[in-house]
Amino acid sequence: MSNSIYASLARQAGLMQEMQVVANNLANASTTGYKTDRAIFAEFLVATGPDSDSLSMGGLAGHSFKFEQGALRTTGGQFDLAIQGDGFFAINTPQGPRLTRAGHFQLSAAGNIIDAQGNNVLGTSGNAITIPPEATQVAISGDGSVSYDGQLVERIGVFMPQGQLLRDSNTLFSAPEGYAAVETTGIVQGALESSNVSPVLEVARMIEVQRAYEAGQSLLEKEDQRISQLISAVRER
Repeated sequence: MSNSIYASLARQAGLMQEMQVVANNLANASTTGYKTDRAIFAEFLVATGPDSDSLSMGGLAGHSFKFEQGALRTTGGQFDLAIQGDGFFAINTPQGPRLTRAGHFQLSAAGNIIDAQGNNVLGTSGNAITIPPEATQVAISGDGSVSYDGQLVERIGVFMPQGQLLRDSNTLFSAPEGYAAVETTGIVQGALESSNVSPVLEVARMIEVQRAYEAGQSLLEKEDQRISQLISAVRER
């Protein structure tokens, strides 16, 4: 197989991976707390021989996320929360603590504030937030303080990662280097943060990637025809 085919195949594989990222962004354009993903590619060189030029190829090196705040939409839900500004809620999942901007929470039968998957939302102390069964009216203030009937229970934690974030799912991130609580927070009760995906930009990017993929496919077909013609010419000699 020629070097041009190897390079073209690597490019096609990268474009396919980028198309998957763009498609996932579009699929989550209405997902609460979703952050736009971008594929990052890196170039690497492969030696083709002692007296030959090296071959440049590329591959998916990682992902970059746009953490700009999405628009806040009012829901009126008692446990629907949105963060105004920087920071993340912390969720205690079976795989360990995870960070999220999706604040669609509810109250479990045990009285804990949980997410849609039943994972406990963590307070600033790192523990679950439990509301006694006798509570009749629950209020959550802008600093995250949770109180019932005028009595303070705990503060909902807002945390900042101390390093890079890795996406676990559409709205959950892991922080391998840890995270720390933010003292000044702005939590809005009765609201949710919308996805920050711009469908118009994503569709434009999808068209751009598709055209690049079609051009690469055309190049592969022409290279295949060239090699076939060369083989046929050699056989006819």
